[in-house]
Amino acid sequence: MTTTLIRPSRRLVPPGPPGRPLIGNLRDMREDAARGFVRARETYGDIVHYHIASRPIFLICHPNDIKYVLVENARNYTKGRGLEKAKPLLGNGLLTSEGEFWLRQRRLAQPAFHREHIASLAEVMTSVTDGMLRRWEGYARTSRTLDVADEMMKLTLTIVTRALFNTALTRDDIETVSSAFPPLLRWATERVTAIFDFTESWPTLENRRREQHTAALDRIVYRIIEERRRSSVEQQDLLGLLMSARDADTGATMTDRQLRDEIMTIFIAGHETTALLLAWTWALLSWHPDVRARVEAEVDDVLGGRTPTAADVPRLTYLGMVVNEALRLYPPAWAILRSPIEDDEIRGYRIPARSTIILSPYVTHRHPAFWHNPEGFDPERFTPERVRERHRYAFFPFGGGPRLCIGNNFAIMEATLILAMTCQRYRLDLVPGHAVEPELGFTMRVKNGLPVRLRRRQ
Repeated sequence: MTTTLIRPSRRLVPPGPPGRPLIGNLRDMREDAARGFVRARETYGDIVHYHIASRPIFLICHPNDIKYVLVENARNYTKGRGLEKAKPLLGNGLLTSEGEFWLRQRRLAQPAFHREHIASLAEVMTSVTDGMLRRWEGYARTSRTLDVADEMMKLTLTIVTRALFNTALTRDDIETVSSAFPPLLRWATERVTAIFDFTESWPTLENRRREQHTAALDRIVYRIIEERRRSSVEQQDLLGLLMSARDADTGATMTDRQLRDEIMTIFIAGHETTALLLAWTWALLSWHPDVRARVEAEVDDVLGGRTPTAADVPRLTYLGMVVNEALRLYPPAWAILRSPIEDDEIRGYRIPARSTIILSPYVTHRHPAFWHNPEGFDPERFTPERVRERHRYAFFPFGGGPRLCIGNNFAIMEATLILAMTCQRYRLDLVPGHAVEPELGFTMRVKNGLPVRLRRRQ
């Protein structure tokens, strides 16, 4: 008897929306992309093919495949086109650099993010937060509305500059950063999906504004570097570690341009993402007063009215679960881009070299195979037992593998301390009738802000 081996047929290109002549799926990639990706996974499966002009793009949704790209075959995947377009702003910092240069910079920065060092920064975080909460007293007394999304941006920016660079920004500096980052990030996002690359060098009004915003940020960053170089006191913050580091072969220290790139990266990664996590958490707590009441009870029980410390963060277990559920539903870094150096294969489909891979926490965090009632808000998903049962890469708000976000523990501690201190004093209620919607770019911002009214608790 002869047995015939029948090989399963496979398509070289995964299924996906058809797109339009010339522009392909450009509209899909720019309009309601996050929800569109969720619908695409439901329609086409765990790997979806898009294209812009002739450029192939693959949405990868299953945790097994996410682990493959980020961990198991990470050497074959670079940041690619996505963050390349952010280099006019970020330069060659930790977020955009690759290879040996990235590894060296990561090793230099790592001590500033060790758990013990981060714990020592808790007092900076709580001191700055206390100043903000005191300023809020006038809003609570008069029932004036407050844009808490904007407040969180300014708060986390102040914290990151004090904690990692041991300096303070002026009010004008904070306004400059707050006004410059959103249009710069929007510009970089649009360049990722642009059909023609050369237009970014044209002397258009938009490009001139981009150059002006970047120059304004550069003035702030180079001033911080100059002030530190003039100081005779050696400091063990992130900036101090970077400035004292020497090349093992040449003995050279980092240039001002290299320092600028790392500081600019930390400015964005160190304040934008945490601020967005906080903003979305405030929205969720306002929508779910039962969860808010439980958070308040835990905060009152654990802290007893005192200022929290780093040691309190693991004791605020329910608040930690709320933070993780906010990260699940509204991950600030909602899409992670990669590009294969060499051809690869995922789920039997060919993934060409230099194509674009999209790994979307927003989509995978809603995968029904791993999350019951995925659109619902349920902090109990993050009890230790349920976390152990779940695939490690069903939840990856900070990425994973070698390029796991260096500041993830800093962000979690900062967010927990800010939420705990605020919940001790105030309840934040969204203004009725205000539509809360995501605004997608490199991060998931809150479109049109988040106006709230404050109610005093104590």
